[in-house]
This record gives sequence, C-alpha cells and structure tokens, in this order.
Amino acid sequence: MSKQIIKDRIDNLRKTLTTNDLDAIIVPSADPHLSEYLPEYWQARKWLSGFTGSVGTLVVTKDFAGLWTDSRYWVQAADQLADTGISLQKLQKGAPNHIDWLADHLSEGSSVAVDGNVLSLAEQDRLTDAFDDKEIRLITEQDVLTEIWQERPALPSAKLFAHDDDFLSQSAKDKLAAVREQLQASGATHHLISSLDDIAWLTNLRGSDVDYNPVFLAHMLITQNDATLFVDINKVSSEITTLLEAAGIKVAEYDTIKAALSELTPDDLLLLDPNKVAVGTLAQLNDDIHMIERIAPSTLLKSVKSDADIEHVREAMRQDGAALCEFFSSFEQRLAAGERLSELDVDSMLIDVRSKQPNYVSPSFPTIAGYNENGALPHYRAVEDKFSYLDGDGLLLIDSGAQYKNGTTDITRVVGIGKVSDEQKRDFTMVLRAHIALAVASFPDGIASPLIDAICRAPLWQAQMDYGHGTGHGVGYFLNVHEGPQVIAYAASTPPERAMKAGMISSNEPGLYREGKWGIRIENLVVNQPVTNPTETEFGDYLHFETVTLCPIDTRLIEPSLLRQDEKDWLNGYHQQVFNELKDRVAGDALTWLTERTQAI
Repeated sequence: MSKQIIKDRIDNLRKTLTTNDLDAIIVPSADPHLSEYLPEYWQARKWLSGFTGSVGTLVVTKDFAGLWTDSRYWVQAADQLADTGISLQKLQKGAPNHIDWLADHLSEGSSVAVDGNVLSLAEQDRLTDAFDDKEIRLITEQDVLTEIWQERPALPSAKLFAHDDDFLSQSAKDKLAAVREQLQASGATHHLISSLDDIAWLTNLRGSDVDYNPVFLAHMLITQNDATLFVDINKVSSEITTLLEAAGIKVAEYDTIKAALSELTPDDLLLLDPNKVAVGTLAQLNDDIHMIERIAPSTLLKSVKSDADIEHVREAMRQDGAALCEFFSSFEQRLAAGERLSELDVDSMLIDVRSKQPNYVSPSFPTIAGYNENGALPHYRAVEDKFSYLDGDGLLLIDSGAQYKNGTTDITRVVGIGKVSDEQKRDFTMVLRAHIALAVASFPDGIASPLIDAICRAPLWQAQMDYGHGTGHGVGYFLNVHEGPQVIAYAASTPPERAMKAGMISSNEPGLYREGKWGIRIENLVVNQPVTNPTETEFGDYLHFETVTLCPIDTRLIEPSLLRQDEKDWLNGYHQQVFNELKDRVAGDALTWLTERTQAI
C-alpha cells in the first residue's frame, strides 16, 4: 500500500471529523467481540494506517495522527508508518498512552469519537474517567468511518460446523448447566456473552469467520430457563439447529441482540465481562438495569481442560511433531543442496506437511519465520512484498502452529544457517536455560500466573538480559491460540481469575532479541499438573508443568559449558521422550533427522 493512499485516507478522515463537529477520533484494533484477530470488516485501524500488527490504537485529530503499540511492533510500525504523517507512539513505562495523551492535549469541551461497536465497556469507563476533568465528550453512537470507507469488506458468511463428538468430553447442555450454577451463585438473572471463543466452547460449535481461530460471529444471552444464540441464521444448517435445540439453545438473528437486551426490566440483573462486551451491543439496554461486571464463568471453565481433552492434545502434539520432523528434514536437505529458500518458503512448507496430518484444519496464527534481523522482531511476518532470503550465515526463528480438531499447537524453534557465532550460541543457551527453569518449576496451586514469570527470567536477569514480551499465554482446545485467563508475564495484574489451576495449557516461550542482528525464542506448550508425590504436605498443594510439545531443540546451537548438569539432564530426557513418541510416526529421512537431533549431549 502506498504512503500517499494512507495520507489521503487520513485527510478524508479529518474532513469527516470537521463535518461532524468532532475534535478527535480513536480507532482501536477491535470488533464487537473484542477479538484479537479480526474479520476484514473490522480492520479499520489497519485500513487507515497501513500498520498490519495485531495490536495498536490510532488517534487522529485535526493536526495530529499517532499510533500506539507495544515493543513487539516498534520496528515494524516505524517502517510501515514512515512518510504517512502518522507518528509512532511507543507504549512503555513512563510514556502516556492514547487516553492520557488525549486528556492532556485536547481543550475543555472537546468531542472524541470512537465507534461504540468496537469499544469495550471497561475501555469506555477508562476514557470517561480520564476525560471528566476537562468535560471532554465521548461520542460512541456513530461509526464515522462509514463515510470514507466506501469499499468496506462484507461480514464473513461461512457455515457453522460441529466439533466432532470424538473430541468432546462434555456436552453443550452440561456446559450450560455449569455456567448456570455460576449465574445462580452470582445472583444474576441474565448473562450476556460476546467473546467468540466462549460461545464456540459453550455450544461445541466451530466456524471460520476469523482467520486462524475456528470461531464464528455471535452473541449469547443465557438465563436459568433458556439460552439464545444470536448469529447470522444463514450460517446455521438444519443439522446445527437440531444440535442447538438438543442443548436447549434457541437461534435468533445476529443483529437482534440489542433489541433482546432492551426487554430486560429493573428486576433483572445482567452478568457480563466489561472487557469482552462492546458499548454498542448495550445501546438499547435501559439505564436502570443493574449489571454485575466480572469475567465470564465460561472463560474460567474452558481454561481447565479435562483429562480426555489433554489426552487428545497429546495426540495432536504427536501429529504436529511428526509433521515438523518432515519439515526440518526436507528444509535442511534443500539448503544443503544449495537451493535458495526464503522466509515465505518456510511458511508454505509448514502448511504442506501439517495439512497431511489427520484432523488438520488450518494454521493457528500467521507463521513467524524471521531470518537474522527479522527474527529480532517478535511478531514479524514475511509477506510477498517484504521478505528475506536465507542467504549467508545466521539464525532463523520459526514460530508456528496449527489447528487440529483434537488440539491447538504453538511452537518456536531456532535454526542455524551456515556458520553460527559463539555469541549466538551463548544467547541461545541462555534462552534455553530460562526455558528449562520454568519447565522444571513447581509452584503453589492457585498462585497468580504472572508471579511465576520471574522463575523463567532468573537465568537471563542474572546475566543482565531480558525480553520485552510475556513468557506465556493460555492456549485453547481447538480454539484460540491465545486464551485467558492465565498469563505468565510479570508486568500483568494479578486478579483472582489468573490463578493457576490443574488442567490449564500455557506456553513457555522466553526469548532474547538483538535489534538489527538476530532473535531467539524457544517455545513449548505445557500443562499444569498436580505434584502427585509431594515431599511435604503441610504447605498445601503444588503444581508442575508437563511439557506436551514434541520437537527437538537444536543442540548444535548450544554452548554446553554454560549448562549445569541438571539442565543437560532435562534436555536429554526431553529429547528421549521426543524420540520415543515420534519414532514410529516418521520414516526415511525424517526418522534419520529425528534420531540425529535427539542424541544426548
């Protein structure tokens, strides 16, 4: 996209602000469901700014345009925003966020627009609190972008499908009953859910409305006596209608949710998650309706996978591991034969080998294949008009994953190409030490997940090293690759819902990034498991991690002298497990590769 196109769009937006007597507009990265990955219809921030990262907030006034994003995207954003008239605003400690900036720079009585359909209730509260002193008005009733976005994409229309019974451990009817228990305990009469992963989990249905996440656009309203799914009825086949009826779920048109909420009376009490419900969805809710604002019960329930779910995930990991053996074997052979490969080739090769595995559906997120300096961008993505060839010497970081009907995978490995320097080996080994530190940790059952981040970072901190992203995120079960409520990141808050519980699946992904040089990240998925043979009992219950990802960690990149014996023992034990689990699933060159890469050090 040309920089002039972006300039023209911003100019047109400013004219629209003037026409509507507005002083500023906020364009977040969001949809009516506050999703991470968005249907094209809701990708307004990307359309206006040209910035393609998944996180960012654009602010435009009559004489300023700025985009706020975090450290994962600073280099990418600086490149994509150059010469557009939009300045990069770095989200970091001590710097104002977009709310603070607007509160400081706008005059009293100004008007700020933001489409209420993509503004969470919690974010609205933060904005109004910040604007109150200067009587800045927040306008949420109109989407002014419709006046300039003439060729806006249509909403997705793919059919819903059922998650196979073979991979379900609980019926939709039983899941609804568990939610209703929580509803009754809270005293609420109604529960509104807008988060797509919660709805997919509750209904045992899946869709393809959002790239990489098998979800569908919908809202859900639940009471003790009934439940209604608000969805484009054209997406619902007779078979799906029958399944929903069996679970006690009625179907209504997607855009009738607002009218349904308008029927609530002052005697009703509405439970909703203020971070996952948009202001626009509540536009017709009567002002005298009382609300309980807390995390949705389904978010907590789905974060704890059943034993049967976890066993299915283990099988998905074996399938994914076998596919990765095929990939790495072929990849290394093609390089050795002198073939010139690019970062884009990595993506296509991964999709090819994974798609041959049983129950494969799609990638679980855009593949990150970053060579040398591109690997130093944690969320880099190669595209047709900007990618690198794997020429010369260096490190290739590959972060990829897949959606299988029996599990969601996410893995990062680093490959050495040509000659690997001693400094690169040192960095890789330090990241491996951090990874192992968390992999072997035990911690109290119920501890706030952000607190255990320090365990992972300790080896890096000891060497005055660090990385800017979190260490771990929750992972869904044939659902979103990024799932709450747990998050392993010391900067995150510690509300009660972020407690670690047995059955949760998270990532373990420390990294190290040298801007302009290389990036290193080692990621496996882990399951919280109870410590079954505790040495002590009077100090309560403890959890530990079971590593379920199965793929060798390249020992050619390790400086063995930096590893303690117990760290070598963990790596050797992990590689023995990987070999045992995968040796009967691969053959020929892939088996040879697996055998070589799992040798003990």
